[in-house]
Parts: sequence; C-alpha cells; structure tokens
Amino acid sequence: MNSITHPSHKILIVEDDADIAKNLSLLLSGEGYGVTLADTQKSALDRLASDPFDLVLLDISLPDGNGYTLCTAAKRQRGAPVIFLTASDDEISVVTGLDLGADDYIIKPFRPMELLSRIKSVLRRNGKSESVFETAGLKIDSVHATVSKNGAPLFLSALEYRLLLVFANNHGIVLSREKLLSEIWDIAGEFVNDNTLTVYIKRLRDKIEEVPQSPTLIKTVRGLGYRFGA
Repeated sequence: MNSITHPSHKILIVEDDADIAKNLSLLLSGEGYGVTLADTQKSALDRLASDPFDLVLLDISLPDGNGYTLCTAAKRQRGAPVIFLTASDDEISVVTGLDLGADDYIIKPFRPMELLSRIKSVLRRNGKSESVFETAGLKIDSVHATVSKNGAPLFLSALEYRLLLVFANNHGIVLSREKLLSEIWDIAGEFVNDNTLTVYIKRLRDKIEEVPQSPTLIKTVRGLGYRFGA
C-alpha cells in the first residue's frame, strides 16, 4: 500500500468547456488533489484573490478574456505555478505563455498520465512535492532527505537519492529511460549516460528491494521503461 502524508495540494482549473473541466476534476480528485473550478476570467480572478492555490491549470481562450492575464495574476498574487492547457499550439502562443512565467504548456488533446506526471514535476520544481512517501516498508522523507527500509536507515549516494525521488514522485507511472535521464541530468553535475543509469538502477534495487533479482518496487516494463510502486 502506498501512502503520502501532506496537506492536499489545491489546484485551480480554469476551463470554459464543461466536459473537459468535469473530466479534469474527476482525474485530479481521484489522485487526492483538492480541485476548484472556474469557467471565466472574472471568476478565476475572484478565486485567486480569495484562496491560495498550489497550482493553476489554465486555458488560454476564455469567454471574457484570455489566460495570459490570469497567468500574470496567479504569479503576482500567489506565486502559484501555472500550466497552460490549450488547443493553441502555434509558436507565438507558446512563447508568450512561457515569457509570462508559465511553468509548462500542454496541448489538447492530452494523455491523462502525462498530465499527472507534468503536474507532479511542476509541483516538485516549485517546492510543493510530497514530504513523506511510504510503500512496502520503504520510507522517503524529502524534507529531511532520509530514506529507511523497515525502520532501518538506508545510505544512498546523491544520484541514487535523486533517482529514487524521481520514481517516488511518479509512482505508478511508466517512465522511459530517456525521461529518467532528463530528470537526473540537472542534479548530477556530471555526464550521465544510458549505461550509468543501468548501474544506478541496479544499485538502488540492491538497497531497497527485499530480493533485488525479483524487484517489486522498481519494475521493468519491457520495451517501455520502469514503473515504481509495490
């Protein structure tokens, strides 16, 4: 059983398409997020003025304005990270959104698991990721940077710890080797290639798995990558 102990992250969804808003709300609520909906620029500005949010999912085209104004407001009023969720994929729209401070930009239609992964990545980059993760006797405390197995401390290298955090923040999601390499590259400070990744996954399995030769936490998904979770 996986458990995450943290106050529920609050996400504001600004989307005027009722069906998309409903589906997003169901998806995110099912993942344990607190969801608030707004379907106009005015209602979203009212929400931002009165409530703190950990992240804003924002459509660009709204009945009474555009999402660019809301992006600026979200950053100014609350410092909340923003992900644009829109059907507009032209270069000018993308660049404008990013220049205004948007943290990511996702084109409709989108894949639910990819959206969840990007939300977790943005929350993590903004210091809002889960503080404690527990599964199958493994406990990761990202606030104190400690890891234990069945109550006994585990000693990981910096790269092993970073790799474990990437897995924990994407538990249940299949991660390709390319994705794992991109996630640990910024932290490593040294060249990390495909062979190095194989070595570190083996080292990590040796430390966190009950039987490293038959892993139950870091599972290989043939032809796709790895999935973390008991």
